[in-house]
Amino acid sequence: MPKGSPQLTEARREEIINACEKLYQTMSFKEITIKEIGNITSFTRTSIYNYFQTKEEIFLALLKREYELWIASLRETMERVDMMTKDEFADMLAHSLEERAQLLKIMSMNHYDMETGSRPERLKEFKVAYGESIRTVMACLHQYFPDMTVEQKQDFIYTFFPFMFGIYPYAFVTEKQRTAMEEAGVNYVFMTIYEITYNCVRKLLGGDK
Repeated sequence: MPKGSPQLTEARREEIINACEKLYQTMSFKEITIKEIGNITSFTRTSIYNYFQTKEEIFLALLKREYELWIASLRETMERVDMMTKDEFADMLAHSLEERAQLLKIMSMNHYDMETGSRPERLKEFKVAYGESIRTVMACLHQYFPDMTVEQKQDFIYTFFPFMFGIYPYAFVTEKQRTAMEEAGVNYVFMTIYEITYNCVRKLLGGDK
């Protein structure tokens, strides 16, 4: 790690992550390189290696930030809203992920590559945020559905979180994919992030509204 104030270190880390995020809007994970990221930062490309050793580590940091933003949104809702019906909770959770499409995109397409291409300490930093997201959703269930059993809450968590990995590919498809589905005669209904998430959450909660 280079010498300098913690504020400078954090500012440069954020600049690198922001550069990666900007490129990801128009380029694929495979197309993005350390060189490409360095080209749109304010310091030399080789300086990036003082903060991240691989592009996978940069993407993992971006995904960590996305989880932290999602967590903050859920916590803000918990502080603001004391009670919810099942329909209201499904609506809230669906909207929260609709606003974090990038979170879903990264985790569905590049999660394995990021984790295998990152150092253990970087992976641990990410897992802290991931674990906190699970605890936050569990806290939501505790607050809004106190009558749910421990087993029911655990079933929700261990169904919903793996389910999240598949949301983006179902909600965002290319014209090539649409054409292939049509030519293959697959009767497929395209749905939004909100619709997919809402339907899943309502089924997991079950029962009345």
